[in-house]
Amino acid sequence: MLISKILIGISAAILLATSTVLTGASVNAQNQVTINGAGATFPFPLIDTWRVEYKKVHPEVNINYQSIGSGGGVKQFTANTVDFGATDAPLTQNETQKVPGAVHIPETIGSVVAAYNIPSIPDKGLKLTGEVLADIFLGKITKWNDPKIQGLNKDKTLPGDDIVVVHRSDGSGTTYVWTDYLSSISPTWKEQIGKGKSVEWPVGIGAPGNEGVSNAIKGTANTIGYIELSYALTTNTPFAFVQNKEGNFVEASLNSTSAAVQSYVASLPKGDGVWTDVTLVNAPGANSYPIASFSYLLLNKELTTNPNIDQVKAKALVDFISWGITDGQKIGESLAYVPLPDGVVKLNQDTLKSLTVNGKPIT
Repeated sequence: MLISKILIGISAAILLATSTVLTGASVNAQNQVTINGAGATFPFPLIDTWRVEYKKVHPEVNINYQSIGSGGGVKQFTANTVDFGATDAPLTQNETQKVPGAVHIPETIGSVVAAYNIPSIPDKGLKLTGEVLADIFLGKITKWNDPKIQGLNKDKTLPGDDIVVVHRSDGSGTTYVWTDYLSSISPTWKEQIGKGKSVEWPVGIGAPGNEGVSNAIKGTANTIGYIELSYALTTNTPFAFVQNKEGNFVEASLNSTSAAVQSYVASLPKGDGVWTDVTLVNAPGANSYPIASFSYLLLNKELTTNPNIDQVKAKALVDFISWGITDGQKIGESLAYVPLPDGVVKLNQDTLKSLTVNGKPIT
C-alpha cells in the first residue's frame, strides 16, 4: 500500500512537472514576436548581425530582413507588407506623399567606393577625382591609360585596356548616393543623368545588389563599379582614393567617413521632418571622404497605420530599433559601419518617443 501511494505521488509530480513545462513552452511560443523588414543591401551585414545578437538579449523576438535594394524597401514599406523599410536614400517628395506619416531613423553611416579590378594594379589606392569618375560612367573616358587617369597616377603604369563599367541593375540607395555625388561634382552628369535610386546609365553592365556588383567586379578584369565600403573590405576588392572638397585624395575608412558626417549633424531635420534633400556627399574638411551617406530605417509615426502591427509588435519593434541605435552601434564598427554621432542618436531617440499606437505613446 505504501509503495502504491509513493508511486502515485511520483506520477502526480511527474504530471505536474510535465504540465508546467508544456505550459511554459506554450506561453513562450505565444510570446514570440516576428518583425519583418526589407530594403537596402548596404546595411544587410549589419542588420543580419543585429538579428543574431538581439536574439541573445531577447530570445522571444525574431528579426527577418530581406536584402532587396532601397527601391524595393520603400515599395514594401509603402504597401505595408513589412514592419519597417530600409533605404540609403531619403524619401523623395513623391514617395513622402504616399506615406505622409513616415519617419526617417538613421541607423548607420557608410561610404561608397569606386572599386576596381585591374590585374596589373592589384592594390587599392588608384587616385581618381569626381570629374574623372563622372566621365568614366558617362562613357567619355574608355581606356585605363587615358591621360586624365594616368596624370593622377604618375607612379603607376596603367594598361591600355577598355574600362568595363559595372552599375546596379535594381533600384538602389547606393546608386542614389553615387549619383548624388557625381551630380554635385559634374555639371554634365547633373544635367544629363541626375541623381536617383535608378537612372538611365549611358554605359556599362548591371548587377543586382552590392553583392552582385562586387561579384561582377571580382569576376571580370578591367572593371570599375561602385559598392559600399564594407563589401569592398569583406571581398578584398581594391578601391580608389577619391579627391575631396579640399583637394586631398582620401581613402574611405571609418575615420574619414565619420569626419564627413560631423559638419551636418546640427542641421538635420526631426525624424518626421523633410529629409528629401539631406546629403553627406562632398563634405568640407581636410580628412573627409566625399562619398558618404546615412542608411535609414523607415517607420510610420502611427505604427498601426500598418494593419500587421499591434501593441505587442509595436513595443518589440521600437525596443529593437532603440537597441540598434545604441548598443548595436558597437557591433557596426567591426563590420566597417560608422557609429552614429551622439547628436544623431539623440535625434533618433526623440523620434522613437514620438511614435504612437492608436494615438497613444508606446509603453
